[in-house]
Amino acid sequence: MKAIVDCNSFYCSCERLFRPELEHKPVVVLSNNDGCIISRSDEAKSLGVEMAGPFFKARPIIEKFNVATFSSNYNLYGDLSWRVMETLRIMFGKNNVEVYSVDEAFLNLDFIPKEKMQQVADDIKETVEMWTGIKVSVGVAPTKVLAKAANRLAKKNKTATNCVMVLDTKKKIEEALRKTKIEDVWGVGYQYALKLNRFNVFTAYDLSIKNEEWARRNLGGVTGLRLIRELKGYEGIMMEDELIEKKMIMTTRMFGEPVQDITAIKEAVATYASRAAEKLRRQNGAAQMISVFIVKKQESHHASFHRGATISSYTTLPVATSLTHELIKPAVAIAERLFEQGATYKKAGVMLSNIVKDSSVQGNLFVSENKNKERLLMSAIDNINFSQRNDILKFASSGTTRDWKMRQEFRSPKYTSRWEELCEVH
Repeated sequence: MKAIVDCNSFYCSCERLFRPELEHKPVVVLSNNDGCIISRSDEAKSLGVEMAGPFFKARPIIEKFNVATFSSNYNLYGDLSWRVMETLRIMFGKNNVEVYSVDEAFLNLDFIPKEKMQQVADDIKETVEMWTGIKVSVGVAPTKVLAKAANRLAKKNKTATNCVMVLDTKKKIEEALRKTKIEDVWGVGYQYALKLNRFNVFTAYDLSIKNEEWARRNLGGVTGLRLIRELKGYEGIMMEDELIEKKMIMTTRMFGEPVQDITAIKEAVATYASRAAEKLRRQNGAAQMISVFIVKKQESHHASFHRGATISSYTTLPVATSLTHELIKPAVAIAERLFEQGATYKKAGVMLSNIVKDSSVQGNLFVSENKNKERLLMSAIDNINFSQRNDILKFASSGTTRDWKMRQEFRSPKYTSRWEELCEVH
């Protein structure tokens, strides 16, 4: 049996954890730059606040009903996510936990007797909520796809299920599949659902009764076959190890205000390159390629919340590196090539790719010994910035005023990761 543990309205739950007076009150969390709504509580949803909708459109409802509004606080969310996942690792062992996203994890429960599955599922919910304060939903079933369906139904009717559903019999599985629309099945996107509708497949149950030969002919071979097998209760999507070393590292942000100045663009790109380099060194990697993109702001007011034109370019580095200054220089040069005088930009980003082990990069015999020891300098800078926070040491090319920084007008304190912002209890 497999389980999935899903945090309920995770970002909102994190904010409520340190603001208990917001329990059962409407809460929303905004995206970078306070642009869109990326998390909403059930109470906010019932008021008509749309998920992923622009903040300015929802503002009349938010102000009318006094909805608590927060800017995204990823330091807080990341720390609380780690606490939830670590709780699951303590309960079931590292090898039985697959972190799927910041607020979801799959569990392997094959070693637990079937008759104890409901009790174990209830214990998972109770323990996670007691140890972390984050409310969760738990779905248990023979496969990952069925566990996702169980979890979704558990969240849909929280009063009846207490956010826990175990599909441990054929009858329960069939009932759950009949209640699940095909577009709500894990792995079925919008276009895929339309295609299945043309075959008169409207629910998960409709798909589960199709044979494997039909899947091979009509659903793209192995992928469709695996989905149908999972719906039938046969494991087709295995548990995966946690991805520790990333193959690509990207840092991107919206600007606080639209930018027309090349200096601001270069400062932003230098800053993002610095942050990407820190992440790269954290996994002891070195990048062979760097890409930069900038996004134009739409001129039409009616399209201002749609994606603007993205301009990008890349360069291959002569030697793989993790040194910040060796990454800033080509990044800024690319930004200068991409910049168009008179254009207005709303976003920029830097991506590092073709990542190799830093230990595999050879020193250069034709430079001074100090040059080959610059990694020690980077390590010292990283340690100081980690302990003192707020980029106390930075390269001059990153700027000092940073007027282009994104807006975070409603950010809550970093309760768990900053001494000066710890929650005070009176």
